[in-house]
Amino acid sequence: MSGPERKRIPPHASIISETLRNFGYSLETALADIIDNSITAGSANINIFIDTVGNERRVGILDDGSGMTTETLHESLRWGSSNPAEERAEHDLGRFGIGLKTASFSQARRLTVVTRIDGMTSAAAWDLDLIAEENDWLVEIFEDSSGLPWVDELGPHGTLVILEKLDRLVNQDGTQLGEDDLTTRVSETIDHLALVFHRFLSGEGGQKRIAMQLNYRPIEPFDPFNQSNIATWNGPEQSISIREHRVKVQAFVLPHEKTYSDPAEWRRYGTPEGYLKSQGFYVYRQRRLIIHGTWFRMALQREATRLARVRVDMPNTLDMEWKIDVKKASAQLPSAVRKELSTVIDQIVGASRRPYTTRGTRLVDDNRLPIWTRRSENNKISYRPNQEHPVIQKFKSRLPDELKNDYLNVLDLIGGTLPMDTLFSDLSGEPGSVAEFDIGPDALKQGVVETYTHFRQTGLSDEETKTMMEAADYFKLHWDAVTEIIDNIKLN
Repeated sequence: MSGPERKRIPPHASIISETLRNFGYSLETALADIIDNSITAGSANINIFIDTVGNERRVGILDDGSGMTTETLHESLRWGSSNPAEERAEHDLGRFGIGLKTASFSQARRLTVVTRIDGMTSAAAWDLDLIAEENDWLVEIFEDSSGLPWVDELGPHGTLVILEKLDRLVNQDGTQLGEDDLTTRVSETIDHLALVFHRFLSGEGGQKRIAMQLNYRPIEPFDPFNQSNIATWNGPEQSISIREHRVKVQAFVLPHEKTYSDPAEWRRYGTPEGYLKSQGFYVYRQRRLIIHGTWFRMALQREATRLARVRVDMPNTLDMEWKIDVKKASAQLPSAVRKELSTVIDQIVGASRRPYTTRGTRLVDDNRLPIWTRRSENNKISYRPNQEHPVIQKFKSRLPDELKNDYLNVLDLIGGTLPMDTLFSDLSGEPGSVAEFDIGPDALKQGVVETYTHFRQTGLSDEETKTMMEAADYFKLHWDAVTEIIDNIKLN
């Protein structure tokens, strides 16, 4: 018996090309997706041009990355130029092989790419009107690119993306945006790029710093965690394993409004959405922000937690688990990560109550000054000394540089040799006989002085600081002595 007849039914190019325009990009998310390619190409400088003069408005994205050969350029213009199932290089911000096209056509009907490598310049263009007219996937190839906009600014290597026929950059009634509205869109775009790429723009952690400009105006990084502010609370970094890959999680609590001398700075860190809607997880893929301002239904967005923001770092090897969308502006929390985070979410959210709760009320419901931190990984729980504790940080700062790493190694050694079997046996047999070690008066005094001083320097009042400290069990057990030490600090 012969098999079924086979018939080739190709899609209509004119219809598919129009359909692929509707992935839900805004101007700023479209530009961010195009810029991903520039970063992947190793660019150190990225310039964005938005031509607002005249009726023929245009947008350009110019970089000094590695550039492409003619063959690579043509392949990059192919719809589906890479397999999303293939493993990506660690620095690669792409995934689906259609981002350049979908992002560009979400705003424009014509996309031109000019690229240069080893002194060779290549240029080609997609035009949706030509595709519609011929109902075929026809690309225009340029022998001479000298007349194209901004091409004179292309360096010895790099790529220029030009968007023309901006039919989506209009008012809802189809009329062109006025100058004021267009200025607002440009300002929103700057704010978006400053947030999404802030870790690249700042050169965080010694990484290569990328300079970015829009119409020759430098885009400065916007750190949503305000880490440069001494009053920001930084939680310890935690690690979650998915197969052989790691997801890193770190909580931050932004300073209270009263700690800001400039009200404009307080409003700025609230972001345009406001503090209430900006709380929650900030998910980064290879240091590029994907989604923010959500608890993934693990917690409610409450007034009491409006200052809590949690950085989640994922590698590009987990794209499928996170269900990253084409425009890289949406993600879903994998069940394995959700399960691990559920054991620490109360600690993450609870920390935000410290700077925001009103005077005269308890600032925390649990221990906010732990000497030991609890870590969950691969469904196993471990404990280790909290290197972020004010006493530990203060002592480390007084050490010479050559001893600091040794000191941290000693802390790791102590944490790694915690006698878990003996503790479990003692707690199972006679739990009432197990008690904390009674620290001496000198150790208690040092802990009180350095902890009290630390929190007062962050802008907390005397009353708030004492409430914070009273929540710590090792201070609460000796509270009379602690208050006496604090009174002496204030007298001095």
